[in-house]
Amino acid sequence: MARGSIVQRGSSFRVMVSFTQNGKRQQITKTASSIRQAQKLRTELLAEVNHGTYHKPSKETVSDFIQKWITSHKPNITARSFERYSGIIRVHIIPAVGNIPLCQLAPEQIQMLYNQKIDAGLSPRSVKYIHVVLHKALQTALKWHKISVNPADSIDLPKAHHTEMQVWNESEVIKFLKTAATTPYHCLFYLALYTGARRGELLALRWQDCDLIGGQISISRAVHHVKGEYTFSQPKTEKSRRTIALPPSATIILRQLRESTEQLRSTFPQTVSDSDLIFTRTFDGKPLRPNTVSRAWERIAGTAGIKTIRFHDARHTHVSLMLKLGVPLKVISERLGHSSISVTADTYAHLLPGMQESAAKAFDDAISAKYNEIAVIEK
Repeated sequence: MARGSIVQRGSSFRVMVSFTQNGKRQQITKTASSIRQAQKLRTELLAEVNHGTYHKPSKETVSDFIQKWITSHKPNITARSFERYSGIIRVHIIPAVGNIPLCQLAPEQIQMLYNQKIDAGLSPRSVKYIHVVLHKALQTALKWHKISVNPADSIDLPKAHHTEMQVWNESEVIKFLKTAATTPYHCLFYLALYTGARRGELLALRWQDCDLIGGQISISRAVHHVKGEYTFSQPKTEKSRRTIALPPSATIILRQLRESTEQLRSTFPQTVSDSDLIFTRTFDGKPLRPNTVSRAWERIAGTAGIKTIRFHDARHTHVSLMLKLGVPLKVISERLGHSSISVTADTYAHLLPGMQESAAKAFDDAISAKYNEIAVIEK
């Protein structure tokens, strides 16, 4: 019959299970980050030994496993995410803990990795990305019974400092769009500001996704540019697949773009089909490079003489202006493709107090005047 014990060593707990196998004394030693985890681990190990289902851990290293994991995980993520995950594994994880046997990786070793990255000047947000990748990989190792507990479960992550959201006001939007009107990017940037759609979503739009009669666009995919190759992916969530209503002005600009594109194509032996992308390179019809689009955005902002914000901040600008106009948060959440209205509320919570003041004043303006009139009459 196997025996188990738990010994505390600093902030961790060592689980030891002793038993006899083939006449020889055997001992299993594991490390847990909490007493509760250690008790659970001891119970599981004793059950495995007593039922004869325990298998001695392999000598597979963290490096061996995580490289197998990212390869097997590739079909489940976008090409852009695969490139990012692979870079994090290559640059941060393998050099620090790659040589450690997978079954011996302890929480304190992971904590030390994160602390060293912070000390080296890496941002808390970047360290969180490292944790996401490592935790996902170790969670798979847990499912595959390669480890008994996930050592990344009880890690203290550094607190992220949120970057202040940058948005334009009405005047800045007008100045930007007037300057952009002289460039090939005018329609693209117009839609970004008027719909709040993401860059990859806009660049993946086809004419068949655009209803020029009903005045709306359908978001059903996004484009990524990785290592010179373009790939299209499905939305991450069901709510990301959505229809966005267009203002009449945006519909007019899209019609004008379609007409000009057809005129340009008429000089070549080809026509514009519904399956064609809306925003393409003129000379070959391929998608616009996302980074090129972002650089053009910043360049135009500089020429317009307004503060430079990221292309993604067009999305935030769209929200801030809609909130000013009193558009319900649920409608804004649907336009953005958020998974829930709470995500929208959390993201834009700092804008809501001012909106509440405006709503209170509007209510006062609508009711108080009539109330005062009635009060005067009654007197």
